[in-house]
Amino acid sequence: MDDACKLTRRSALRRVAFFAGAGLTAVLPMQRALAQQKASKAAMKYQDKPNGDKKCSECLQFIAPASCKVVDGVISPNGYCLAYVKKP
Repeated sequence: MDDACKLTRRSALRRVAFFAGAGLTAVLPMQRALAQQKASKAAMKYQDKPNGDKKCSECLQFIAPASCKVVDGVISPNGYCLAYVKKP
């Protein structure tokens, strides 16, 4: 048998360890990206009153009854912030 084609237990374990490590380094950054934190009310210039006809209850980011996908904390349905995106 040719030495170049010979697969030893040690070389097989090295390959398994290498690919397991490579897989973890690819997965961990994706988990961090999915766990993004919400912005503070101050950073998004949140206010408890509407800005003209723009208000949280009509925003794509709003989660009823009093939450937001972007802004942290309790959100008033009549509030407004810089993340406002009109629902289609």
